Amino acid sequence: MIPAALRAELEAHARTEAPNEACGLVVLRNRIAERYVAGRNAAASPYRFELEVPPETWFLEDDGYELAVFHSHLSSPPRPSRTDVENIGLWRGKPYLIYSLRLDDLAAFTIGEDGRIQPLDVS
Repeated sequence: MIPAALRAELEAHARTEAPNEACGLVVLRNRIAERYVAGRNAAASPYRFELEVPPETWFLEDDGYELAVFHSHLSSPPRPSRTDVENIGLWRGKPYLIYSLRLDDLAAFTIGEDGRIQPLDVS
């Protein structure tokens, strides 16, 4: 579940980073988003992202939080692209959020071992 205020943060970050993809981490507890840690797209690209966040962010999992990766798509729908699926790495099976700037739409998924994309509810 993504509260309206947090969704607005994701949208604002995506708009600020355009024409490149924005990225960051959504911090969840019991599948409810509590905050957003804006990251830096080290790739500085409109087609892919390389997430950089403060190192201490990764330790939130030790405190019982779940981390979900977030990134934006400039014009394509909020669905994992072929690049997203191929580069899923450590995010396999974890919540994966995408915001489409063109469509003003947020969606969430998991990407499984076999590359299968499963939608998650963001409401």
